Order: sequence, then structure tokens, then C-alpha cells
Amino acid sequence: MAEEDRVTLYGLWASPYVKRVELALKLKGIPFEYVEEDLKNKSPQLLKYNPVYKKIPVLVHNGNPISESLVIVEYIEETWKNSSPHLLPQTPYERARVRFWSSFVDQQMYQALFTVAKTEGEKQEKAIKELSEKLQLLEEGMKEFFLDENAATDTTNVGLLDIVFLPLFGPHKAQVEALGIKVIDPVKTPVIFSRVEALSQLPLVKELTPPHEKSVAFIKFVRENALKASSA
Repeated sequence: MAEEDRVTLYGLWASPYVKRVELALKLKGIPFEYVEEDLKNKSPQLLKYNPVYKKIPVLVHNGNPISESLVIVEYIEETWKNSSPHLLPQTPYERARVRFWSSFVDQQMYQALFTVAKTEGEKQEKAIKELSEKLQLLEEGMKEFFLDENAATDTTNVGLLDIVFLPLFGPHKAQVEALGIKVIDPVKTPVIFSRVEALSQLPLVKELTPPHEKSVAFIKFVRENALKASSA
């Protein structure tokens, strides 16, 4: 990798936020070094490059650190704007629409699913209901972008919305096995389900997808630790 364009990503294999950045870099064809972090023993580099939040992901480009996954993805788009695909539409209005729904997924859907994973009993039932309601809003919104469920999907038409919701909904089979609930399915969320399934077949996405068993084990691990902490 040329010294004048050195890119390093600090992350964790299971983090959907890190997967966003990996997807953006791979889609753009940007060579990068990946550094796996141990969040129980964070590296001096991670603490140096993200002293405010001390979290992953962190992208370091020619010595300059950028934090927060959505900020990083937009940085990648702006820095390598001549590299295809374009992750954001060309017009201001269309970019605003994509950013709105990306923010909705980021702020609403991730938290809703995490709450389902970390609760049980009546609290989980309430969380599942809230998740379902938000999913229906997202399903309606996605019809504006992915109305043609039979349209071909390849790396030339993957954008920011895909990058944001694929790491969340891609492991839906692992979520069923680990949590016992269907987050997305072809009946209740046909648009989201079809898009996720099409994206999951892309070789680039397959390359970045962790093994099913590993994802199931991680989700169970997160759930068990959260339940222990809440009962302590």
C-alpha cells in the first residue's frame, strides 16, 4: 500500500458498525489494513485515535483518524468520490432521503433489536412489539428505494442504505436461532427481506459474512451477559 494513501481500520469481527466500514471500503476497492481489537483490552492505538468514545470502528487515513461508522462511510465516499459505486445519490434531495432513512435505521432499528436481545419476559414482549412497529415503518420507507423486488442487485447499485441495514438484518437466520424470533421475513417485510437476500448473495458480501455458527454463538453470548448484568 502506497504510503501516501495508507488506510487502517480498527474493528471487531462481530460489530455491525465495523461491517459498514468494511463494506464501503471493499465496494470502493480501497486496499486497507485491518486490526482486530480486543474490547476488554483496548490497544493504545485505539485509545489514541478515538480518545473521546474509545470505541470501534476507527479509520485511520494517512495518519488522520475518523470515528463513528456513518461519518466514516461518508468520508470514504467523499475521499474516493471517483471510485464506483457512488454510495450516495447525486442530487441533494435524494441524498437527504437516503440520510434520513439511514439515520432511522441507525438510531431506531439497532437499538430496538439490541433491546430484544437483552431482555426477557414482559420486557422482551414489549421490545418485540416496538421492533415490529418500527420494521413496518422501515418496510414502507424502503418501497421508495427497492420497489422492484426482481431488479438485479450487484456491486454497482449498492449504496449507503444497504451498507447500514445489511449488517443488522443480514444475520437474520442466526437471530432466529439465537433469539427465537424472526426479525425479517418474506411475508411481513418482503421488500427488506428480498433486498437483504439479494445482497447476501454477492461474493463481496459473502466474503465479509462471519460463519453462521459463530454469529449464533456471539448473539447468545451478548444476550446471556446482558441478562446476567440486569439480574445482578
